[in-house]
Amino acid sequence: MRLPQARLDQVLDRFREIEARMGAAADGAEIVRLSKEHAELKPVADAVQTLARAREEAPELEEMLKSGDAEMAELARDELDALNERLPKLEHDVALLLAPKDKDENASAILEVRAGTGGDEAALFAGDLFRMYQRYAALHGWKVEIDSVSEGEVGGYKEIIAAITGDGVFGRLKFESGVHRVQRVPETEAGGRIHTSAATVAVLPEPEDVEIEIRDQDIRIDTYRSSGAGGQHVNKTDSAVRITHVPTGIVVTSSEKSQHQNRARAMKALKVKLYDMQREALDNARSEDRKSQVGSGDRSERIRTYNFPQGRVTDHRINLTLYNLPKILEGEALDDVINPLIAEDQAARLSALEDEFN
Repeated sequence: MRLPQARLDQVLDRFREIEARMGAAADGAEIVRLSKEHAELKPVADAVQTLARAREEAPELEEMLKSGDAEMAELARDELDALNERLPKLEHDVALLLAPKDKDENASAILEVRAGTGGDEAALFAGDLFRMYQRYAALHGWKVEIDSVSEGEVGGYKEIIAAITGDGVFGRLKFESGVHRVQRVPETEAGGRIHTSAATVAVLPEPEDVEIEIRDQDIRIDTYRSSGAGGQHVNKTDSAVRITHVPTGIVVTSSEKSQHQNRARAMKALKVKLYDMQREALDNARSEDRKSQVGSGDRSERIRTYNFPQGRVTDHRINLTLYNLPKILEGEALDDVINPLIAEDQAARLSALEDEFN
């Protein structure tokens, strides 16, 4: 892709303007805002400058080819060949940085895993999925905090909701939203027959500094005694909190030991849900074919199948099939699925950028 010089100049002009305004700014809020934009633009500006320098080298080397000095011409030819090999990669890198981005790419996220069809086996599978994400988070140095949990009768989870905090969590996990299907012989199956069960995954961005107004008259707050598998970890007091947002019908809960902490965490979760509704409404307005895109986040769509007898994982959105199911469920090979999804999304964004230039 040949990027227009005017577009590259526009990036550099904006970057220099931000630097100049940072040096003159006195207001704290403005300094924070400018610093954030500066941090976002710097890698783009650096890449644009690298590309600009490479582009400037080509005419100089072509002139050296005409110098009449055989030794100098041979050296220039080698450098020009190397430059021509390097330029497409530099163009691609800059194009990727300029392509439309999800503004929540670097946000932390709320992960929700729920058992779907399949009874006890679905709850066990939901537990497998949550542990996969837990291990994946640990490998990336992210922090996982469980907000709410409802355990299955024979293990696993009917529902589990957790906050995953770290840099770029949403950008890497957003493609996990949807229906995950498992095909395996349940432990409770005496006849050895393969059963099909499902669990749903939702990944919601938890961006910083989100202004979501929640009026007191629009919410109902209930306290209750949290339930669990029994024993000393079950609360003996009504410390769990349930908040219902009446206008939308959204319900969020938190069931840790402190009622004060539960209320704060439930309100945070409600803001995330309301923000996600706004995101989805905006995305739908922008693109009628959103559901056909890799990153649609449509949680009713079957996105992946885990077939235990064959050790196979298939992502149906990009027709990707891998035969390393155990390592994927351990989290250590989940990137083998996520990276191709990200690449597909990047290709779509580059195509949109190319349409903009044509």
